[in-house]
Amino acid sequence: MSAIGSKARRDQIVHLATTTGLASVDELSQLFGVTASTIRRDLAKLTTDGRLARTYGGAMALSAHPEASLRQRTGEAFEAKQAIARWAAEQVRPGETLLLDAGSTVGALAHELRTAEDVTVATTGLTALQALADVETVHVECLGGTLRPLSQGFVGPLTEAALERMTFDRVFLGTDGISPELGICEADLRQTRLKELMAARADHVYVLAHAAKLGRRPFHTWTPLGEDWTLVTDVDADPGVLEALRARGVTTVVTEPQRHSVAPV
Repeated sequence: MSAIGSKARRDQIVHLATTTGLASVDELSQLFGVTASTIRRDLAKLTTDGRLARTYGGAMALSAHPEASLRQRTGEAFEAKQAIARWAAEQVRPGETLLLDAGSTVGALAHELRTAEDVTVATTGLTALQALADVETVHVECLGGTLRPLSQGFVGPLTEAALERMTFDRVFLGTDGISPELGICEADLRQTRLKELMAARADHVYVLAHAAKLGRRPFHTWTPLGEDWTLVTDVDADPGVLEALRARGVTTVVTEPQRHSVAPV
């Protein structure tokens, strides 16, 4: 990275700490082409200004990454989400029982399922419930629980108890971020536990995540990836992250928003 002013560098440090969760002195020194002492002074200044919190060897964002509401996320990467949702809907067969997570991309899948024939959909998300509430060919089960207003999804012991009574042909999960090493990221421990339980109840597990989610670590709670899971993303996905996921046994599907097709990987 070419040399930049100290203010611009500090702004970028805050951005990196917010989007990845942690800023290392050594990594920042290499990234910005300055000495470790310069980075430590930057971090000290940012800590004094209340923009970061110091950790051993670096700093982290005070609140990691502010969680966006479902309303805010619905308009993000709209075409990519639609392509992902179309591909996911094409995997569904008549007579199957599906489990849908909360989230905007899974909500887009629910809308695609309005034309499905003879399927059962259980869901933890209000978006899916609203999309399918008046569809006579889809039987809908709401898992209930404690509603999280930001995600518009149900979590908690009541949701988990409902899961114990069902199994599913396919589960479609959303995520705030995905890391080959750590798994899928959420803002709340209840969400990560729930996703792990959801995956355990299904024969086929899909993670629906547009390209901007790949490599992101906005929070510090994780659901480990299963080796036989499938990630469905779009053509802007980082090839390095996709390769790392495949190395861990995850199948990757790359959709084409403009042509509505799937690119080979």
